[in-house]
Amino acid sequence: MYDHIYVLRFSKETSDKAFIYQLVKKYDVEFNIIKADILPHREGMMILQLKGPKEKVRAGLDFLQSFGVVVERLAARIYRDDEKCFQCGACTGVCPVAALSVDRQTMGVQFDPEKCTGCSLCVPVCPVRAMEVSLGQDQMFAEV
Repeated sequence: MYDHIYVLRFSKETSDKAFIYQLVKKYDVEFNIIKADILPHREGMMILQLKGPKEKVRAGLDFLQSFGVVVERLAARIYRDDEKCFQCGACTGVCPVAALSVDRQTMGVQFDPEKCTGCSLCVPVCPVRAMEVSLGQDQMFAEV
């Protein structure tokens, strides 16, 4: 299953068009809107998590691009500072892909970077700021 986060940029001409529902309807791609700032007749931006078979996600993104939507894959890296983390578990409640979970045997917070999509929802909820996001220029991709 393909699971990535994308930044979509809409021009003022396309910001009032209903494109996103087509990802489910035509392409059978699940989506989660992480953040959106879109107003009719103004430029807009949306951060979207897409999940589905890779070829269907790509076809859906091609569909969006055919209407002038700029698509960038967001490849953030999330790091946990194990020295700071005191295993409170606050981050586990906001992780949409279960990359952060509680091991019921040890009651320790487990972090699986392979599952992590880089959405960064865990960063602001960590009371000791043990979760950090790294978003360098080399981690923004112009293509799927």
